[in-house]
Amino acid sequence: RMSAGRLVEGPGCITWWGFSPACDLMDMEKTFIPQTSGCCLGSGPGRLGGEANVLLVGSADPRHFLKTLAGLQDTESLHVWVVESSMEVAARQLLLLYLALMPQEIMGNNEKTEVFLELFGNSEIRSQTAEMLKCAASQLSLSVTETQETPTHSCLNTAQLKFLERDQLAKIFQTWLQPQSSASALMPKAWDHRVRQHLGTRYDCKGGSFDWDVSMKLHEKGCGLIHKHQYVRWRETGLAFERREGTYQITNPTLISSRVFNQGGNRVAVRGYWGDIVSSPYLAFGIETHDKSLLQKQNGQHVKTAQDVSFANVQTLFQALCARRACSSSTAAAAEPSDRKGVSVQGNRAVPAHLMHPNGVAVTFLSTDSLDKLPGKQKYSHFFNAFYFSTSCAHQLGPMLRQIAAPDAVLVVELANRYILDLNREQEAGFERKVASIALEAGFEP
Repeated sequence: RMSAGRLVEGPGCITWWGFSPACDLMDMEKTFIPQTSGCCLGSGPGRLGGEANVLLVGSADPRHFLKTLAGLQDTESLHVWVVESSMEVAARQLLLLYLALMPQEIMGNNEKTEVFLELFGNSEIRSQTAEMLKCAASQLSLSVTETQETPTHSCLNTAQLKFLERDQLAKIFQTWLQPQSSASALMPKAWDHRVRQHLGTRYDCKGGSFDWDVSMKLHEKGCGLIHKHQYVRWRETGLAFERREGTYQITNPTLISSRVFNQGGNRVAVRGYWGDIVSSPYLAFGIETHDKSLLQKQNGQHVKTAQDVSFANVQTLFQALCARRACSSSTAAAAEPSDRKGVSVQGNRAVPAHLMHPNGVAVTFLSTDSLDKLPGKQKYSHFFNAFYFSTSCAHQLGPMLRQIAAPDAVLVVELANRYILDLNREQEAGFERKVASIALEAGFEP
């Protein structure tokens, strides 16, 4: 029983980031290079092309959206539909999209990349980043409570969510706005609690356990870019990205959530950090790159680290996003006052109207329970050209995909056989067999 408990504690019960690299879901031939930890099923062409509708189930972060958008051709359009397992994760998705869509005139690409990665993968953040987070949270709170049928932004479309879910999002954004002084010590204690619970009697020699995981597991799985010292520091403190000399001492509230425990027959919700403490946020953007200069080695060791590669990759994705931007359709709105944090004031409220609107690109958030309901709606009949299911949501795969899959649709599933470090080979193989069986039953072919 103790062993099973510790197994769950590694990846956590809430997925704050994905367990696989960003991939271009429009171009399967480029996506599935040997290192990728996914399986691709379907009889579709190498590239989807045209007007693509992509359903992301449990992706946890916008890495696939950003990578797919970066490879988008001028004649193609992309509509991404997002289903997450909780509103906490959806709130983070909205925040990261908000940051990605900030124009260079308001925040330069270097600063934007640093803030994005800091909020994405750090347990604690700098005071400057905390101020940026509050600005974003205030605008996101307003956008999700809008009663208009049309969304305030094409990439922040929450109009399809239930009113209860939008209320939940608004409450989450409000918690991000609260002063952090009372919670300044929350994250270090919460992180250490998780590490102690996961390692058990090995806690006193945790340095050796961390070194084993990175050297004998991650490096053996092709993650040589993850530098041992950076990985160990992340395992000890939750700090993955530290590019500037700065003080990281404010709890990152976007990584705090509630977990319900049974105590004496009563269900008690405990606030803390309940995400991944083993695999690391480096997997999303830091272990693959097409820039060979970032893969150079000296004496058999990588010169660059996963942190360096993450920064370079995210910056490149943001540059591609800027190149896709469209001009504001409202010259009147453009005349409204704004500050460097992107606050645009109209009347007595702030709106995210001046975020970039990428041409031919849209993101729509769907309800957490929508997957079972989509087949019953005529709009989604044979609608989606590509599907992505994360490891944590693979159990939601089923024959209902037949009803909503377009001809030659492609199904991509994030497998557990590479970067979920606490699984043994038998568990990894069993997971892959189960996924393949369900996918075949749904009508997909390898």
